[in-house]
Amino acid sequence: MLKSLLAIALVASAVPAVAQDRTIPVNIVVDASKPGAPVNPIWRFFGADEPNYAPMKDGRTTLATLGQLMPDHVYFRTHNLFTSGDGTAAFKWGSTNIYTEDAAGHPVYNWTIIDHIFDTYRARHVKPYVELGFMPEALSTHPEPYQHDFRPGSGALRTGWAYPPKDYGKWENLITAWVTHCVARYGRAEVASWYFETWNEANLPQYYWAGTQDEFFRLHDAAVRGVRRALPEARVGGPDIAGAGDDYMTAFLHHVKAAGTPTDFLSFHAKGKPSFIKDGAGSHVRMGIADQLNAADHEFVQIAAEPAFKNKPIIIGEFDPEGCAACQGPANGYRNGTMYSSYEAAVFPRLMMLAERRGVNLEGAITWAFEFEDQQPFAGFRQLTSGGIDLPVMNAFKLFAKMHGRVVPAASDAEKSLDTVMKEGVRGTPDIGSTAALDANSLTVLLWHYHDDDLPGPDAAAHLTLNGLPSGLAGTRSVEVYRIDRDHANAYAAWLAMGAPLAPTDAERATLLKAAELQPATMPITVAGRHAALTVTVPRQGILLLRLGH
Repeated sequence: MLKSLLAIALVASAVPAVAQDRTIPVNIVVDASKPGAPVNPIWRFFGADEPNYAPMKDGRTTLATLGQLMPDHVYFRTHNLFTSGDGTAAFKWGSTNIYTEDAAGHPVYNWTIIDHIFDTYRARHVKPYVELGFMPEALSTHPEPYQHDFRPGSGALRTGWAYPPKDYGKWENLITAWVTHCVARYGRAEVASWYFETWNEANLPQYYWAGTQDEFFRLHDAAVRGVRRALPEARVGGPDIAGAGDDYMTAFLHHVKAAGTPTDFLSFHAKGKPSFIKDGAGSHVRMGIADQLNAADHEFVQIAAEPAFKNKPIIIGEFDPEGCAACQGPANGYRNGTMYSSYEAAVFPRLMMLAERRGVNLEGAITWAFEFEDQQPFAGFRQLTSGGIDLPVMNAFKLFAKMHGRVVPAASDAEKSLDTVMKEGVRGTPDIGSTAALDANSLTVLLWHYHDDDLPGPDAAAHLTLNGLPSGLAGTRSVEVYRIDRDHANAYAAWLAMGAPLAPTDAERATLLKAAELQPATMPITVAGRHAALTVTVPRQGILLLRLGH
């Protein structure tokens, strides 16, 4: 599989660059005199199937990078926190052995592995978004076989860990005991700042839940009781279902309302659907941004239709271009390079527009990507780093983190409307958009140049008109410019250029780490009468951030 992905990558890298004199003229007008709502950092949530990668060498460095984005405001969700086993990591697997039973059937609790995982988070200023699952072997109604045999491309996923408990009281008591332990270890206020939800995608019985809907609701109610018995002010919610186009969310809302189950936030997943296109001109990845936005909208509509829940905070528990981080294949060939980073830059603003349109309270969206320890470099997984080296998508989140203050209008004449993107995706002409924020005397403008088709295309020549600038910025200034594109903050391109070594030497690794860095440049600008103008070039699949003032 790696050889096939490498072949695809090398073919793509051999496509000749588009001549630089072919540019797309774009006009962008920013009005800093009209600050609106505070910047909403919905991007500050991440997650992965495999909990045991976190304390490993590249897991630690990746978590440290995430924690630095917004210290003590970044959250991490993971599966398998309650799964039985010895803590050995594997694809779509992990374990903590939190619960066993003695010969008489009495519970035996063991916090050692799960403490190590959460200690690793907190030491790097990352907080848990707690998924209460999966079922310990000793509690499962169908314990054998217990561990699945999934591997990229084959294997059954649903085994003993996916079944309801044989004793809901023991399930509830386990949760109470563990949350009580967390309060003692991390402090009451700290644990109250976490999110607690039950299970993962219970509406997908072929994968994550081997029980009925009613059994899941019973499981959820018991879990919430277990959390609140230990910490009455804990933040609890759910159901973290897959965005499958069904009415499961409505059924869940009706249930928790009728049962009186506390619900502080609502959660669901929304995924895109890339494809691999083959035609007379060759082959390439085509992204499915419309699928992802429509999946989110389907759940937003159900929540908005229920007055008792319309204003509840929403956390999209997984928000990704497709559905399997541990899977490889041609349609996933977008992941290592700037297609992924430009996609994220284009989709997150649209998601916020969509939430505003539906009148719902979007608090966060979890990017289900982390790292896969000790794999070959740039192996084609959906991840933020490869072998401890930041990928362009990680750098996209670093740019998001530079947006502070209040949102100000930023209108691009080449940005596609929300309706167009949801109906057609980004086909034909590219989507060249912008968003901006004002913080005291600092203006930040983020530009993206995105297209669903992973094909070369002309650069954008973006002319920016900046109006209503704070009077303190008058005069000749330097603008900081950060870029993620084919030539900047792109370790993958550097790896391909050095011949795609499968075992980079120390010197090659140092080169890759340097190539991955966001390195700001500066350009002069004159602010006169609270107005300024400048022109920048944004390559296709590029992101550019401008910061004026400090």
